[in-house]
Formats: sequence, structure tokens, C-alpha cells
Amino acid sequence: MRIEDDSKLDYKDVLIRPKRSTLGSRKEVELEREFTFRNYQGENDEHYRGIPIMASNMDGVGTFEMADALSDLGLFTCLVKNYETDELHRFFNQERPGRRENVAYSTGITAQDFSKFEGVYRQTSHRLKYVCVDVANGYSERFSDFIKQLRDVYPAIVIIAGNVVTGEMTEELILSGADIVKVGIGPGSVCTTRIQTGVGFPQLSAVIECADSAHGLGGHIIADGGCTCPGDLAKAFAAGADFAMLGGMLAGHDEGGGEIVTRYYKSGEITQTDAGWEDRIEERKFVNFYGMSSKAANEKHFGGLKEYRSSEGREIQVPYRGKIENSIQNLLGGIRSTCTYAGAKKLKWLSKCTTFVKTGQQFNSVFAEK
Repeated sequence: MRIEDDSKLDYKDVLIRPKRSTLGSRKEVELEREFTFRNYQGENDEHYRGIPIMASNMDGVGTFEMADALSDLGLFTCLVKNYETDELHRFFNQERPGRRENVAYSTGITAQDFSKFEGVYRQTSHRLKYVCVDVANGYSERFSDFIKQLRDVYPAIVIIAGNVVTGEMTEELILSGADIVKVGIGPGSVCTTRIQTGVGFPQLSAVIECADSAHGLGGHIIADGGCTCPGDLAKAFAAGADFAMLGGMLAGHDEGGGEIVTRYYKSGEITQTDAGWEDRIEERKFVNFYGMSSKAANEKHFGGLKEYRSSEGREIQVPYRGKIENSIQNLLGGIRSTCTYAGAKKLKWLSKCTTFVKTGQQFNSVFAEK
């Protein structure tokens, strides 16, 4: 046993120091990024170009409908793992802009998962460019071996692999064949891994360390989880993340599906009616949302929790938010504003322009919604 004494930080522990800027308006900020991939061996050295925000491969977020809506806005989606093979064939084979460049197929690491991917790729090879190999614990030798196998058999795909939180494992996955490493263990809004296991790493420090390791090898990282507001998303990019993945912040929208639940609350006000004075009732709408290691997810997809497992996710209700485009405008507006404060005309320059300052309080919460 040993203890690391140096301070590790989360998004809530820092603010971005403002600097003199030549930017006159938020609209001058360029949010699109362009990447080539270290291990991808497709024709013409194809690259990625878009706004590097990803919808997580979670129920209620990583859906076909979300993928199409975000693609239209220049954003990316990692699909949930649980679509059937024929559904995936139909989706990727339809002629629709963005499905090849802005959508990733998601898979686990079992032999059955590999066989399913083979079947989907065989039918959609010219349209399927990205695969997200997603496990909760990316530190197993079995995981690295799966990445090596996938890279050997399918050189012309971009491999996203995770999750990890340390530099040495980021390097291991990139050297094994991954192009993009997903960073984050336990920071998500509906993840209870840190409670159940005591394992994790403060997300801002994880992003900084893993980005440094990945970029030294020509790889890329995704900051996956931990963002609660547009400012946190900006901090992820400022810390060196190439992409940022969102779950809870994109949940509750029409494109994520899920049943809309209506609840009624006393507002605390009273109104006069023909029958006298009555409590004013407010109607609020919610959508169920849960972690993909939760009891709810295991019951939906795997017939319940196995006897050797415990739930590592919450099941909650998030406010119903309507169409996703309104929320995306808010997110992108926040990041543009960050760039103007930091003096970064392009999102790719933000990490070079950023100085973080440690803080004990991120914002004044007196009138924040409870």
C-alpha cells in the first residue's frame, strides 16, 4: 500500500482564469476540431471533423434518434450496445448524411460481442467507421487483448476504448490499437462505482494526465462523465480532452426516448376559485434515467443482476427537456463564451490558453434551483 500525496482535482475544484483577448464576439470562436487517427488504416487517411461533443452510449441518450439529431448539429453519438443486428444494419445502410462520420457502434469484449460486430460490419463495412469498445474497468489484460484482436482483424476502423483514468493505461490501449481512449471511472451523475468500490480518480486530473500520455503517442482522449454544466464541459476541453462525452446532461430529451412521467406539486401559492381558496398545483414532467451498471439496466438487458454483482448505478427521474437542439445551443454558447474569456479563437487552442486556479466555491448558489 502507498499514498500519493499530490493533489488531484475535479471540475468543481477549479475555475479558468480570464485573460486579455482580441476576440470581439462569441460568434468568432471556432468549435469544430479536425483529427487524424494514429492506428486507423483506412483509405485516403480519412479524418474526423466536427464539434467534439459525444452522446454517451447509455439508454435514453445513445439512441438512433439522438444520433441523427446531433449529427445534424455537427456532434457525435456512441450508440447503446443493445440494438439488435438487423436494427444496426438498417440504420447504417440508410442514405443519411453523418451516420458514418458522427456515429459509433458500441460493443463489449465477449466472444459473442465480437461475433455480433463481425456480422454488422460485414453488412455495413463502407458505412461503419467508428467502434466504441466499452467496459467499466479498462484495466484488465483481457480488455487490451480484445483491442489488439480487433485492430488486427479490422485495420480500417477507428477504435474508441475505455474506461481508464491513468496515463500508463492510456498508453497501453493506444499501443494496443486504440485511436481514442475514454477517460473516467465513477464521475457520472448516475454512477455509484466510487460508493460501491472505493475506486476512482478525480476527473479533471484524470483528463490532464491521460491527455498528456495520449498526445505524446499521437492518440486522443474523451473526457467521459462528471460534467454538470457548460462550464464543466469547457474545463474538460481546457484540461486537454479532445472529445467530451455527456450522459445526464443529454438525458430527458425527446430524441432519447423513454416514457414521460407527469407529476403534480403544490406550488406554495393559493388561488381563489368558485369553491374558495385552493392550493395552486404545478405540473412537471420527467423521464427515467439510469446508469448502465444499475439494477434497472441489468434487469432490462440481462435478466437481472448476477449473484456475484452489485448495482453500481442510480435510477432517477430527470426533468423532461423537449428537443435536444435547445440544450445544445446552451452548451455551445457556454463554451464559446469560455473561449472569449481565455483568448482562444479556436477550441483547439483553449488548453494552450488556460490557467486553472484552485477554488473552494465554484459559484454563488444562494438563488440556485434546489
